Parts: sequence; structure tokens; C-alpha cells
Amino acid sequence: MILLITSLAKAQDCAAALQEVTGEPVKVAATLQDAVSQLQAHEFSAVVLDQLLLDAEPDDVETIFKHIGTAVPVYSNFAISGIERVSRELRSAVHRRKRELLIARQEAEQDLRSELKGTITALLISCEIALGVPNLPLLAETKMRAVDALAREMRAKLGVTP
Repeated sequence: MILLITSLAKAQDCAAALQEVTGEPVKVAATLQDAVSQLQAHEFSAVVLDQLLLDAEPDDVETIFKHIGTAVPVYSNFAISGIERVSRELRSAVHRRKRELLIARQEAEQDLRSELKGTITALLISCEIALGVPNLPLLAETKMRAVDALAREMRAKLGVTP
């Protein structure tokens, strides 16, 4: 969902155009106070801010940024920018944000794999050593084999090669 913050008379037309371009629902806030209420009530992927409204109410701008969350902000001067330009800027910002999230997710997955790789290896070695203990009680051996199987399953799910 996208939040459009503008006091323009044609805000609904702009919202409809932005919705058509992005395929996401667009909510309109005519004031910064209304925008804060919307930001507190909903999760947005992007927030399109009318630069003129921000300039007119500079004291309230910080409140917007406190509540914007993970939404990508898109600044536009509606007095000089047409709907087409705002649409292009929004589309570009949303695509950029999606790429950034994908890269961040991939990096987090790689970090997790790297972190768990050493732990799983240590667990497997410990199981192997424990199973090599002479006269190991049958119950302990059964439990160690179960732990070993679980560690191997985790390794396979993480795509970690031995």
C-alpha cells in the first residue's frame, strides 16, 4: 500500500494513476496530521510526499519520519511535476527498494549459513567422537545417532557441503 501526502485538489486523480502504475492500493492524506494517523494505522511500502506541503508545515515533518517505518519516501513537487513524472519516480523508488530488500535478505541468509556452518560441523564431530567411545550405553548411542541425524538434516537444508 502507498500513502500519498498532498493537499492538491486532484489528489484522487493522482492516487488513481499511482495505483494503476504500481498495482498497489493508494491512500491519500491531505494534511501531515492525517498522514501520521495513516502511518500509525497501516503499513506502507512507499510514501509520496508533496514538497510544497512539507515546506508549508516544517514543524510536523519530523513526526512523519518517526512513523514512516520501512516505507520508501518519494519527494515530489506537485506544482511543477506532472502525474507521469511522479509515477516514474515512485515506480523507480519501489523497484530500488525491492532490489535493496532482496540483497539484504540474501546477505542475511549467507551470514546465517556461514554462522551455522561451524556450529553444525562441531556438532557432527562431537557426535562422531561420542559414538566412538567404547562401551557406550545403548540409550546414549541411540540419542547421539538421533542428534547426528538432525545435524545432518540441518546441514542439508542450509545447503552446507561437508
